[in-house]
Amino acid sequence: MKMPKTGSKAPDFTLSDQDGKEHLLSDYAGKWVLLYFYPKDDTPGCTIEACTIRDQFKDFKKIGAVVLGVSADSAASHKKFATKFELPFILLADVNKEVVGKYGVFGEKKFMGRTYMGIMRTSFLIDPKGKIAKVYEKVKPELHATEVIADLKAFGA
Repeated sequence: MKMPKTGSKAPDFTLSDQDGKEHLLSDYAGKWVLLYFYPKDDTPGCTIEACTIRDQFKDFKKIGAVVLGVSADSAASHKKFATKFELPFILLADVNKEVVGKYGVFGEKKFMGRTYMGIMRTSFLIDPKGKIAKVYEKVKPELHATEVIADLKAFGA
């Protein structure tokens, strides 16, 4: 499936978090949502990205923005990852890769000369009306949280 574009309606979904609680994207109508897709729990880039969001989470909260991290890892893997790094936000388990498909973030990747299929590090900033305000492709893990917070402020959140 194709990646949704800025201005389009964010595809709704239902996924379970690290505690087994179900979340619908539509539950967060009226709020800004950072929906960030990442390849794998407890890997170097994903840990850097999660920890920089954690370290700036108070700024997301102050703005009233919700952070939802999504990967194809299980809820148990997410729980371990969230506990190990004291992540204060929701990690959603897309084990069937249904949501990564809806958002067009599953595809061919290259690493050290190897080509394989996987989740691309991509984020979507969703506005309170459920529309995509910004798409972040090829996210830089160490800069992402700062960039999103700056954009939220620029959007008047």
